[in-house]
Amino acid sequence: MGRRAALAGLVALLPAMALAHGPTRQKVTVTTELAAEPAEVWAAIGNFQDFGWHPAVHATSGAGGNEIDATRVLTVGEAGGPTIAEVLYKYDADKMTYSYRITEVAVEVLPVTNYSSHLTVKPREGGGSLVEWRGAFYRGYPNNDPPPELNDEAAIAAVTAVYQAGLDALVDRFGAP
Repeated sequence: MGRRAALAGLVALLPAMALAHGPTRQKVTVTTELAAEPAEVWAAIGNFQDFGWHPAVHATSGAGGNEIDATRVLTVGEAGGPTIAEVLYKYDADKMTYSYRITEVAVEVLPVTNYSSHLTVKPREGGGSLVEWRGAFYRGYPNNDPPPELNDEAAIAAVTAVYQAGLDALVDRFGAP
């Protein structure tokens, strides 16, 4: 086969190769404004070992405090419920922010893979706080043609719902400005 024929064959395959790529990294950012000052909000949510402020979390256990590589396991729903294992990889109390990754979760609990998240409390102009929760992840099904419950839309909807429920609980606790 000549060089031109080989090149023509490769060019003909490019559209199919483009369609054969796997999932793309998805991102979600949810924010809320609170009446309380940042230090008060951070005191409630800034401890990596205590995720009890989130309404979906029944219990949190872990080790390592707020040190890098600290771990926690969230029990979701009720005693004996499903769990999510996480590890802390950034923590800055002065900037009121921390970042963590999920190390283990069943896709039936949260339909994501390779998930990382960042939680930050900032001062709000005019007083109060702005809480930002953002994450990046892949859908729960890593191959092409995912089932609906494990596709990009399902992953985005699930992560958004988790973030919104947590932030709504903070609004209930601290009030809106």
